[in-house]
Amino acid sequence: MSTELSEGRHLDRLGEQATDGQTRLTDICSGTAGSRMASIAEYYAGKNVLITGATGFMGKVLVEKLLRSCPEVKALYLLVRPKAGQSMQQRVSDMMTCKLFDRVREDNPDFHQKIIPISSELMQPGLAISPEDVEKLTGCIDVVFHCAATIRFDEPLKHALQLNVIATQQLVSLAKQMHHLEAFIHISTAYANCNRKHIDEVIYPPPVEPKKLIESLEWMDDGIVRDITPRLIGDRPNTYTYTKALAEFVVQQEQDKLNIAIIRPSIVGASWQEPFPGWIDNFNGPSGVFIAAGKGILRTMRANNDAVADLIPVDMVINLTLAAGWYTAVHRPKSAVVYNCTTGGINPFHWGEIEHHVMSSFKRNPLEQAFRRPNANITSNYLINQYWILVSHKFPALIYDLFLRLSGQKPQMMRIFNRLHKAISLLEYFSSQDWEWNSENMNMLMSQLTPEDRKTFNFDVRQLNWPEYIENYCIGTKKYVLNEDMSDIPAARQHLRKLRNIRYTFNTLLVVFIWRVFIARSQMARNICQRRQHSSLAVSRT
Repeated sequence: MSTELSEGRHLDRLGEQATDGQTRLTDICSGTAGSRMASIAEYYAGKNVLITGATGFMGKVLVEKLLRSCPEVKALYLLVRPKAGQSMQQRVSDMMTCKLFDRVREDNPDFHQKIIPISSELMQPGLAISPEDVEKLTGCIDVVFHCAATIRFDEPLKHALQLNVIATQQLVSLAKQMHHLEAFIHISTAYANCNRKHIDEVIYPPPVEPKKLIESLEWMDDGIVRDITPRLIGDRPNTYTYTKALAEFVVQQEQDKLNIAIIRPSIVGASWQEPFPGWIDNFNGPSGVFIAAGKGILRTMRANNDAVADLIPVDMVINLTLAAGWYTAVHRPKSAVVYNCTTGGINPFHWGEIEHHVMSSFKRNPLEQAFRRPNANITSNYLINQYWILVSHKFPALIYDLFLRLSGQKPQMMRIFNRLHKAISLLEYFSSQDWEWNSENMNMLMSQLTPEDRKTFNFDVRQLNWPEYIENYCIGTKKYVLNEDMSDIPAARQHLRKLRNIRYTFNTLLVVFIWRVFIARSQMARNICQRRQHSSLAVSRT
C-alpha cells in the first residue's frame, strides 16, 4: 500500500476519533530516510539518559537492557526516592545486586559506575529535585524515559492524579529546560482508552481538562473526592486507566517543544528471552494469579475463556521503548507518536488457553508446600463463580483456620482468600472482554530496524510461542518471586502426591459417610413402616 493511500485513510480516521495534529509514523518523519542511520546501540553511545521509575519492574529491565546492549551509553541518571527506611543510594545498590543484572555484571563488573541516582519525590513540587541536580540534568540529558507511575487500580483519585498526571507535568516542564534533549519517551498503557473497543495509535481527547480537574480537587476533602470518583471516571474501570489517559494529553500538549513518543503496553508479564526467560520480580497482575493457582489457593476465577489475554513480555516492551527512543531522536517527529504495544491483534492467546497451560506447568514444576493440588477453573458465569468461591475457597479456608486455632496458631487463610478475591475482582474487567488495537506504528518501526537491531531489540510478537512462554513464566514465579530451588521439584511433586492421596481419602470417607447415612435412614424408614403395619394389623384384629 502506498504512503499516500495510508496517509489519506489515516487522516480520515483521525478526523473522527482523535485530536488534531496526530499522524502516523511514516507521515511525521523529517526526511532523513535517504541517509544511513546509526544503529540503536550506536545512537545511545555517549548519551546521558534520565529514567524515572527505575526501581520498578519495567524500569529495572530498561536499565539492564541499556547497560547490556548499549554498553557505550555514557550515564544513566535515575530519579529515586528514599523508601522503607532505605536511602536512594541503598535502593539503587540493592537493585544492582539482584539476579537481573548477572549478565551485565559478567560483561562489565564496573557497570554501576554509569548509574547516577538523583534524589526525587514524585509527590512533591518540582519532584523535590535539588537546584544543583536540576542544573546538572538540564545541562547533560539527551533522552528521557518516563516509566514512573502508580499501577494500583484502586488508588485514591487524588494520589493517582499526583503520581500519574501532576508528576508527568513537572517532568515535562523539567524536560523543556534540557539543552540537549533529543527524545522524551512516556510509558502509558494500552488500557488508557479501554472505554473504546477499537483503539488507534492516536491520543484521544481527555475525559476532562487535566488542569481544571487538578484545580477542582485541590480544595476538596478526601472523603468528597472518594464519593465523586465513580462519576468522574465514568465508563473507565479505575483511577489508573483514567489518570493515564490524562497523562497522555499532558504530554501531547508539549509536542511542539519536545520530540515525543508514547508507549502503550497491555498486560506486562515476565520476560520472554532477556536477560533470561521468565524473569519476574513481583506479584502484580497475572503473576499473583499464577502463583495463587500454583499453590492450590485459587480454584475459580471469573473470566471469559474465549477473550484474548493480551499479555506482553516485559523485554519486548523495553526493546520497543529503546527503539522508539532512537527513532524519535533521529527523525524528530512533528507530533507525538503512539505505539500500541500489544499481542492480541497479531498473535492472540486466550484466557482459557492460559488456564490450561498454567495448570499443566505447575503440575510438572510444582511450587513448594502447596495448599492443594493446582486445579483452577475459569467461568464467565457470576453465579457459578460465586458457588465455587463458597465451596472451594471459603469453606476450606474456614476449616483450615479452625485447625490453626485448635493448634494454638493464628488463623490466616480466610484473610488470604479475602485479599485474593479483591485482587481478582480488579482484574475481571480486563479478563472478561476483548479490545482491538491498531499496531501500524509498531510494525512500521520494526521495518526501520537493521537486521542486527531486529535481533538485539526484538519486539516482534509474532515470534512468541505461547505455551513455551507460559511455562517459563510459571517457572520464573517459582525461581525469582518465591525464591524456590528447582532442585527441590522432586520433593514438591511428592507433596502433591500426598495432597492427592489426602483428597482421595477424604472423598472416599465422605462417600462412605453419605452412603451410611443414607442406608441408616433407609433402614430407619423401613423399621417405621414395619411398626406402622404391625400397629395397623393389631388395631384391625381388635
